[in-house]
Amino acid sequence: MAVSSAVGGSGGRGPATGPWRNWAGNVTARPTRSVAPASTEELAAAIRTAASDGLTVKAVGTGHSFTPVAATEGLLIRPERLTGVRTVDREAGTVTVAAGTPLKHLNATLASYGLSLTNMGDIMEQTVSGAAATGTHGTGRDSASVAAQVTALELVTADGSVLTCSADENPEVFTAARLGLGALGVISELTFAVEPEFLLTAREEPMPFDEVTDRFDELVAENEHFEFYWFPHTGSCNTKRNNRSQGPAAPPGKVSGWIEDELLSNGVFQLACTVGRAVPAAIPGIAKISSRALSARTYTDIPYKVFTSPRRVRFLEMEYALPRAAAVAALGELKALVERSDFKVSFPVEVRTAPADDLPLSTASGRDTVYVAVHMYRGTPHQAYFAAAERIMTAHEGRPHWGKLHTRDAAYLAEVYPRFGEFTALRDRLDPERRFANPYLRRVLGD
Repeated sequence: MAVSSAVGGSGGRGPATGPWRNWAGNVTARPTRSVAPASTEELAAAIRTAASDGLTVKAVGTGHSFTPVAATEGLLIRPERLTGVRTVDREAGTVTVAAGTPLKHLNATLASYGLSLTNMGDIMEQTVSGAAATGTHGTGRDSASVAAQVTALELVTADGSVLTCSADENPEVFTAARLGLGALGVISELTFAVEPEFLLTAREEPMPFDEVTDRFDELVAENEHFEFYWFPHTGSCNTKRNNRSQGPAAPPGKVSGWIEDELLSNGVFQLACTVGRAVPAAIPGIAKISSRALSARTYTDIPYKVFTSPRRVRFLEMEYALPRAAAVAALGELKALVERSDFKVSFPVEVRTAPADDLPLSTASGRDTVYVAVHMYRGTPHQAYFAAAERIMTAHEGRPHWGKLHTRDAAYLAEVYPRFGEFTALRDRLDPERRFANPYLRRVLGD
């Protein structure tokens, strides 16, 4: 039975003019005008008007990309009114949701129906369409990305036409547009595969870097969801293993959960980063103290409360997807880089995995993947560290996350994505005038 629901769809039209900034504050867009459509019809009309006025068009989400993938000087489509869960179909195991709906609202609504996504990233502030379009992913032996869970979508193209896309209807567009960087059109709604809500038991445990890398294949194979964080300037990691559980639910206590997730992970970490920015020489010592403060914990809860965490300390990030077999070598090279350099890195390196998928521009397209993400606290010099890390990643045929900082261009990306030409040919057909182009897309997709 299909059930309709409206969630978070109310509110004003939002500002019509003024600059837009991303979450990290490193990207600013100054559009000619800005609109916040409340329906597919309003969205299509806005795109047709922009075309008649000769304006480019980009849709933004909540700004959690570090690249200017959504920046425009033309028409900016804002997400705040194109929201709400439109249908929940228990029999089909699907939910259809308006494109501007934040993942946190989707997760809460699904939980109220006793349903869940199979996997998700580590935050849930993004809009559903922004998360899918830029390749947002979690970690998993059998599943990872948001886009791979999409079973249908509605796409408004450059002439204002509305395409309904699935494996059965406009399948070639569906294959590419699930993770389309906003280059093929503006998504107005998405349908996700969902399943009955389940419990996950999370086991967080400190582990030496050498042990994690020695056991990496074993840890990935034995756990449904494995990830770890390595603290630069130390030999210490924090590992997290999430596996399905029969229960009962045993969430973190209110006090202990607040201490771990708010006080330590946000409050104390913010203070440490602030001190490190002021006195970079103190960072290695702070890192050693921080890594020794880690303790093991185990808890069991519904999926989104285990997969996601609050992230209040602002940073810049670069993440590369490598062939799974290159994981240990690349991590060893990154650790050696930090040890021999003058870099002072206060943020941990995050390592996750994903199975191969069939999306042309997915960072896991056609190969089992390991993700290596490097971060720097906002306001600290990051360019030299990121450039050195990027040289390691590209030497292993790395694919940069589309929403995170990198310097790659279309010539490089065409070499590491076997289906790159398939995507760009579809772009040529759907958007020959480049209504949805911007400087970032011209760099990474060509023009």
